[in-house]
Amino acid sequence: MWLVLAQVSPWEVGPPLLLPVSNNAVAGLVTPDGPAVFSFLGLDATKRWDGVTARSFRLRLSDGVWEEIAAPPGPGRLAGTAQAVGGRIFLFGGYTVAEDGSEKSVPGVDVWDPADDSWSAAAPMPVPVDDAVSGVWRDSLIVLVSGWHDRDNVADVQIFDPAVDRWQAATPIPGPPVFGHAGAIAGDFIVYLDGVRTAEEQPRFRMAGSAWLGAIDPEDPADIRWTRLPDHPGPPLYRAAAVAVGRYVIFAGGSENPYNYNGIGYDGVASEPRDRVFAYDTGTGEWVDLPPLPLPTMDHRGIIHVDGELLIVGGMTAGQSVTDRVVIAPLNRVLP
Repeated sequence: MWLVLAQVSPWEVGPPLLLPVSNNAVAGLVTPDGPAVFSFLGLDATKRWDGVTARSFRLRLSDGVWEEIAAPPGPGRLAGTAQAVGGRIFLFGGYTVAEDGSEKSVPGVDVWDPADDSWSAAAPMPVPVDDAVSGVWRDSLIVLVSGWHDRDNVADVQIFDPAVDRWQAATPIPGPPVFGHAGAIAGDFIVYLDGVRTAEEQPRFRMAGSAWLGAIDPEDPADIRWTRLPDHPGPPLYRAAAVAVGRYVIFAGGSENPYNYNGIGYDGVASEPRDRVFAYDTGTGEWVDLPPLPLPTMDHRGIIHVDGELLIVGGMTAGQSVTDRVVIAPLNRVLP
């Protein structure tokens, strides 16, 4: 079922990043200094291999000022994912790009501590992935769903327990393995959609065009019961932004044409962003149409939810333009 709500946009432009950046990992965290928004890694405005950066930034919501923070160890990378648990931020994987165009999935997990702006290492991913969906279950476990591993997508679902620094394998996804999909964990449910599958024939990378619900067993979180959802209205999306809030998983932006990191489609056609925002309600099983973004955007790793606000940081706008733009909306004006 599909519900349509009033289309008056609550999104406003917030304080811009200190530089344009796209495909950046993002997170929100209530620090000792108050609620803050974070951007890690990504691609600068050159859109070249040597424009892949490790630079990282924090926005204090109390004063609306961005500042640069310590970069995570190692080289710059793309398509990492970040989640906050227990007052720290965990930054997973991503991939590096060499001058010859070769790409490598990174296994590392970096942990940022706001107490002293320092990084430490956690146990590496058993299966290094980038362009994966991540989410936090019951404020304790971080779940990674599918993603790209060096040469192909994987169906793996990997669970990390920050309390004991340990990984375990969960029930794999039954649908096609994908990268560039979007999703999050709402309550005991994982919701993800679309992304890119691989094919034997050319073009190799094709939109998957499917939505999935994973029911997590509270007694054994590695036991996930997967079912296919009705497709969301509208075309399949690549690198849309997503976040879970309460029983909803919200999706925003993205592109209908999958592309390499420079925004040019694998089919050779330049990709363009979309402004659509919608959600899946895990309580009713309905797709809900939400007010659109003020400007189409794509190439995201997530929507940030902190202190009652939703934020989308950086990304690409029309013409594959890497942007420093930040849009922000009160949660109570986005959801019904």
